[in-house]
Amino acid sequence: MNRNTMIMLVTAVVAALAIGWWAGREFAPVVETAGTHASDAAPAERQILYYRNPMGLADPSPVPKKDSMGMDYIPVYAGEEPETEPGTVVIPPGKVQLLGVRTEEAVHEALSGTVRASASVEIDETREFAVAPRFEGWIETLHANQTGMAVERGQPLMAIYSPELVAAQGEYDVADAAARRLAQSDPASAATMRRLRDAARTRLRNWEVSGASATRQGDAARLLISSPADAVIVEKPVVQGDRFEPGETVLRLADLSTVWVVAQVPTSSSGDLAIGSRAIFETPSLPGQRFEGEVSFIQPVVDMASRTVGIRVVLPNPDGVIRPGLFGTVELVGGAVEHYVTIPRSAVIDSGTRQRVFVQTAPGRFAPRDVELGARAGDRVAVLSGVKAGESVVVSANFLIDAESNLRAALESMESAGPPEPTAPADPHAGHDGDH
Repeated sequence: MNRNTMIMLVTAVVAALAIGWWAGREFAPVVETAGTHASDAAPAERQILYYRNPMGLADPSPVPKKDSMGMDYIPVYAGEEPETEPGTVVIPPGKVQLLGVRTEEAVHEALSGTVRASASVEIDETREFAVAPRFEGWIETLHANQTGMAVERGQPLMAIYSPELVAAQGEYDVADAAARRLAQSDPASAATMRRLRDAARTRLRNWEVSGASATRQGDAARLLISSPADAVIVEKPVVQGDRFEPGETVLRLADLSTVWVVAQVPTSSSGDLAIGSRAIFETPSLPGQRFEGEVSFIQPVVDMASRTVGIRVVLPNPDGVIRPGLFGTVELVGGAVEHYVTIPRSAVIDSGTRQRVFVQTAPGRFAPRDVELGARAGDRVAVLSGVKAGESVVVSANFLIDAESNLRAALESMESAGPPEPTAPADPHAGHDGDH
């Protein structure tokens, strides 16, 4: 190999090494830069689910905000949610309104056992009077000739004629006159006449109209019936000239200075009521007016059809503005005022063996809670355990959430149990030792 060939080979090797060194140097920064870019790239933005109270209170917020002390709410990212309670239902925020889910906050408030119920006004049965003669007769003059007519105590209602009264009055007059005449000449006969007179007077006294005063008008053939009290004619089945039988009601009166307000109260709300409890009656027929009375009677028997207890309130009506037949509402005030954590009654799902509610633990998350209930007042119920003041409970569409919760709890229990353990196949030769 000549000298020129050797020089060419050396030159080629040096050139190759130079090219390799240069290529390595140029490529290395590219790899390093690529690695640096990969490590320094901003991490993917995490999804914020909601913001929680910095003090740990059950007051989540879908947007950033500050608490009452000025502290920022803490974001909760996807994957960092707190462990859910068994049976928790998660609903996407977009579907919460679509399903009609509404929540309301549990509050600590006074509960006085006040009950509101529909009521109607009735006549006080202890202030009704019936004009029912105990003898046969005819109505000669009817002074109280209009239903609804107001009469005063002692005011004449009617003048009646009765042959029996004529005979009894005649016997009384004759016997009384004979007793006076024979008092000196024939004491024995005078005593007999006095007995006849007293018998006739007793018969006349027994024939008086029940609940009214009766006096003679003119001669003995006429009897004047007067009103027993300041009252109103509520029933008038007769007209002037009618004939009546013994015991037939010819007039019915009612004193409306006091009326009854009758209401049906659910058995669950009647426990705090007692005789003498304060009551307030209102009716749309008399807007702006409230009438106070007190409970005078509580039915001892529950109405099996409606599961209610009848309540009777005595209401003073001196002006007569509360008319029997009016409808309205009565507010019944029960026992002493106490403070409880209360929630709406619509939030409670009662299965008969337990009561539970759904608490919103985060936006779109609803956890079931068993609760112990206490006193009820109107549409509020006291919660003795299971819910704290400030927590939000579901008050609408909770039955839909309950069905989903039961399904999820059942699936979770099946998953926790795991698949059934395989059973070993039966030995085909087992139990055949005697065959060998």
